[in-house]
Amino acid sequence: MISVTDKAKERLVSLLVEEGKTQDHNIRVSVKGGGCSGLMYDLGFDAEIKPADQVFEDKGIKILVDKKSLLYLLGTTLDFSDGLNGKGFQFINPNASRTCGCGESFSV
Repeated sequence: MISVTDKAKERLVSLLVEEGKTQDHNIRVSVKGGGCSGLMYDLGFDAEIKPADQVFEDKGIKILVDKKSLLYLLGTTLDFSDGLNGKGFQFINPNASRTCGCGESFSV
């Protein structure tokens, strides 16, 4: 399962409106190779649910994850911070053995 904090939900809902997306758009979370720690998170809107996608729902937000990425993301919580120490989405990933300073890449 992938969960969403209340702050992340608020920001995702406001981004849907700002970007002119419809309620048909879901959140797609995936993992790509790259970054200073080897793997990077990718987050975006997607209206298409692919046959191999795993679909999770938390707090009314549908989250799509491909099977390959699911291995790295299981148990992850998506959070949003707007504080002085950084602004943006943060992944709290229990599978990551190391993360980079900016929090955008990780290794297992």
